[in-house]
Amino acid sequence: MWLRYHAMEPAAQARYAPLATAIVVRGSSPTLKAAADELQRGLSGLLARPAPVADTVTDGAVVLGGKGVDTSKLGPEGYALRSTVVDGHKVTVIAANSDVGVLYGAFAFLKLVQTRQDIAALEVASVPRSRCASSITGTISTARSSAAMPGSRSGDWHKMPDFMDPRYTDYARADASVGINGMVPNNVSSQAEMLTPLYIHRAAALAAVFRPYGIRMYFSARFSAPIEIGGLKTADPLDPAVIAWWKAKADEIYAAIPDFGGFLVKASSEGQPGPDDYHRTQADGANVLADALKPHGGIVMWRAFVYSAENPEDRAKQAL
Repeated sequence: MWLRYHAMEPAAQARYAPLATAIVVRGSSPTLKAAADELQRGLSGLLARPAPVADTVTDGAVVLGGKGVDTSKLGPEGYALRSTVVDGHKVTVIAANSDVGVLYGAFAFLKLVQTRQDIAALEVASVPRSRCASSITGTISTARSSAAMPGSRSGDWHKMPDFMDPRYTDYARADASVGINGMVPNNVSSQAEMLTPLYIHRAAALAAVFRPYGIRMYFSARFSAPIEIGGLKTADPLDPAVIAWWKAKADEIYAAIPDFGGFLVKASSEGQPGPDDYHRTQADGANVLADALKPHGGIVMWRAFVYSAENPEDRAKQAL
């Protein structure tokens, strides 16, 4: 991927020589450390020279979390890149209203350098258009995966949390570099085991790796989980026992993963269980989960299909 930061040609290195001479961090959070580490890795690789983290501002420094830049219109995850003067020195400031905004700005700055853009007089502001941008990464139920995160295959899950593959961090870097702020570690056609204490414990270790990169964990939730792992006789979303089961499960997950994002559900489609099995509406099915997540601030992503798997008509035509 582009995060390998191969050294640029000598002419480009000379062009950026007066800039990005040092990295000054205004703060000490894990996210700011991740941003500084990325800049250090990227600039030292691209420019083929050290890019030290320093405490003192000097000419050409990149200042993370600097003050004196208007961030009022950036929202919680936007960022600003500004060429300005700090303490009498010409610097580049990466400013935001949150540490993760600074991280996104660090990746944007590296992109400008790597694509040989002029960074001598920066005046850049960027604000996300979507609050939730997530990626689905594989499965815990089979030995195959598609576009998967390293370690999402079933064997690697069994190594967690005792062994956490360093590539998990690389995966988080890759997601954050393009503004992805959520991930679902199990396939949308999921098995209920993802909601068992064992896998919640393992996912909590993975969430800790992703957290500094602004990535929240979500689970694909199997609609029939109250039956398969909960010991109930029904998954009817209007049944009081089912409602209580989902609330208790949400509480259990948030106790292990405080910044858990919520559930992704594929229901009543392609053989997956869902509210249709109980003659309930899709809203009934989604709301039992949403009610369980609401006290914690989580969300439900409810997958809808515009075709019937039993209808022999071409699926693309059904969508029309």
